Amino acid sequence: MPKHDYTKDDIRNLVKSENVEFLRLTFTDMYGIIKNVEVPASQLEKVLANNMMFDGSSIDGFVRIEESDMYLYPDLSTFMIFPWATDSHGGKVARIIASVYTAAREPFMGDPRNVLKENLANAKAAGFDAFNIGPEPEFFLFKLDELGKPTTKLNDSGSYFDLAPLDMGENVRREIVLTLEEMGFEVEAAHHEVAPGQHEVDFKYANALEAADNIQTFKLIVKTIARKNGLYATFMPKPVSGINGNGMHVNMSLFAEGTNAFFDENDEMQLSTTAYNFLGGILKHAQNFTAITNPTVNSYKRLVPGFEAPVYVAWSGSNRSPMVRVPASRGQSTRLELRSVDPTANPYLALAAILASGLDGIKDSLEPNESVDRNIYLMDESERIKAGIKDLPDTLLAAVRDLEGDEIVRDALGYNLSQQFIDAKLLEYRQYRQEVSAWELDSYLDLY
Repeated sequence: MPKHDYTKDDIRNLVKSENVEFLRLTFTDMYGIIKNVEVPASQLEKVLANNMMFDGSSIDGFVRIEESDMYLYPDLSTFMIFPWATDSHGGKVARIIASVYTAAREPFMGDPRNVLKENLANAKAAGFDAFNIGPEPEFFLFKLDELGKPTTKLNDSGSYFDLAPLDMGENVRREIVLTLEEMGFEVEAAHHEVAPGQHEVDFKYANALEAADNIQTFKLIVKTIARKNGLYATFMPKPVSGINGNGMHVNMSLFAEGTNAFFDENDEMQLSTTAYNFLGGILKHAQNFTAITNPTVNSYKRLVPGFEAPVYVAWSGSNRSPMVRVPASRGQSTRLELRSVDPTANPYLALAAILASGLDGIKDSLEPNESVDRNIYLMDESERIKAGIKDLPDTLLAAVRDLEGDEIVRDALGYNLSQQFIDAKLLEYRQYRQEVSAWELDSYLDLY
């Protein structure tokens, strides 16, 4: 979504001319959930003066109750008017993404958006002025029940690139694309995914901060348009067993002075030393940042063999079974594709962790293992060990334990935020362990 160099006067004029009645100042909590403070347009001047306060102690991962007063600083470039109707008399609602500041008017480092900004500043200090990201989020469309609650009944029986009548979500997906374009996104492709009821919309790459903002906006639009059409959209990694889950492949590249730092025409694969070292850092820290890129119990139901999701720490120039792939494009489009990420990840924290891992590889001149150009799923354990291929964590608990010992990834998030994240995820796993699942009852109740 292109950024706009809006001035305060531009926004004042748009609010008046477009009959905007409410403003939503949105921000993202530690879990990646969008939060907002909605104010009437009469409070616009207060918003533009960075004087809008909220209670930070009410947000998980923010501050204690005795430190609750926080400010929302709007990023004027993210001002956007929602195109769907908001009330019966034509009033509209606009959105501005905000960063969180403390009562002392300092950036609050428990705000995931501020965390990503700091890591981008680290990249700039290392000589890279852009970390470009092209995300590929997937989602399912489910039917609603008679009470309007989501079910797990799929709305079609289509598969990869199918058309109607098999792809019954085609019209909804088309409306999602048109709405995205109306809101400034440049959509590059939209299609049915492998599983029934599953879809993917790919939009143009952007610098990491914009890309993270776009992912959050995208989720909101998809859910809104689905609900408008009597369906429920979910980005849950594995909502239905036995079929593919939702991933969010992340295409990434570093730029320096307008030039792609990952490209070298003289290399056999036309990858630069920077690209190889960045890749080396990704592979080194992959097991440890997985808790950030795959942050739910359900994430690990997707990361299993047999459903196209990567479960092994390896890379290849063509093979799609490793965790990292190098797409065929070269020149300014040279990039690495990280395939393990899922859309429940907080995009700000995930991109911060990935960037810090890659920069660590560049700093230490890390060389990746040899590329793996055969199907890893067909290799036995001894073959994988011989090739230096490690497994990704297979549970949230294992992933959190790996994260605990990685100073680079934890430093990227900040010690306080990373500790709060770890504590929250350990609690989530304990709660999961205490639940008795339908599978356990079906497998054991009659037998024992």
